[in-house]
Amino acid sequence: MTGAVTPARVLGVGDNVIDRFLDRGVYYPGGNSVNVAVFARRAGVEAAYLGVFGDDDPGAHIREALGELGVATDHSVVRAGETGWCDVRVVDGDRVFGDWSGGVTVEQPIDLTAEVLAYAGGFDLVHVSAYAALEPQLPALHAAARLVVFDFADEPEYREEGYRAAVAPWVDLAVLSAADLPWTAAEELARDTFRKGAAMVLVTRGLEGSAVFDGDAFTRAQAVRVETVDTMGCGDAFIASFMLSAHAAGWSRGHRLPASVIETALHHAAQAAAQQCAIEGAFGYPKEYMQ
Repeated sequence: MTGAVTPARVLGVGDNVIDRFLDRGVYYPGGNSVNVAVFARRAGVEAAYLGVFGDDDPGAHIREALGELGVATDHSVVRAGETGWCDVRVVDGDRVFGDWSGGVTVEQPIDLTAEVLAYAGGFDLVHVSAYAALEPQLPALHAAARLVVFDFADEPEYREEGYRAAVAPWVDLAVLSAADLPWTAAEELARDTFRKGAAMVLVTRGLEGSAVFDGDAFTRAQAVRVETVDTMGCGDAFIASFMLSAHAAGWSRGHRLPASVIETALHHAAQAAAQQCAIEGAFGYPKEYMQ
């Protein structure tokens, strides 16, 4: 690529939740697409979040935190209902999840109208996760957006063949969390997701490292090992860093990245994830939580 690349504009679309840390008696703002937008903003680029907020105190807290961080929410909506939540305990630095509720964000997902799609089309990178309940609207989002990054999350149902077949054709980067799988199974999952239509597939396996499949070969990178305070948001930090690094190197739809660029992006992402592991909550802003 020649010439300078304009700094990316990042849009997180979909889920916002509070992570209720039962052992600490506090909750933190979170949600995959919220986290990615925040991490992009902290990396120095313009970022926004698009979704549905509940009209309760946690919803207001998330909006206030995003406002203070400089993440735009002006195209999001507030609806009557409960903010999604997830109960968490931290054991030896790792998250142990309990009960959860998707809240109003999942019950009444954001409606991607023509106006909203035009707004999304103004961003270089659009992040969506499986928790956003936006699968039926992905074809329209893909048509409007420059690049769509889709996080398939951790749950087995999002790895099922039918789910991946429905989603993969509409994403430029599919992100698969596969820490529970051996490398052979994780790589076959990546190949199959590519065959189903994803333009590029990123597989993360926690401390076992990461890999990207571009249709021809895998590019791999090791994890950065650090003393862990809290793994909340580490995967989202990895994704945000990878996509920003790839975009800065000229990633665009229809343009296959050289292995050297992918390798550099993976190394940057591993560093970002390691740094995130030293932070309590996804990005701070704790608030007292009474059970």
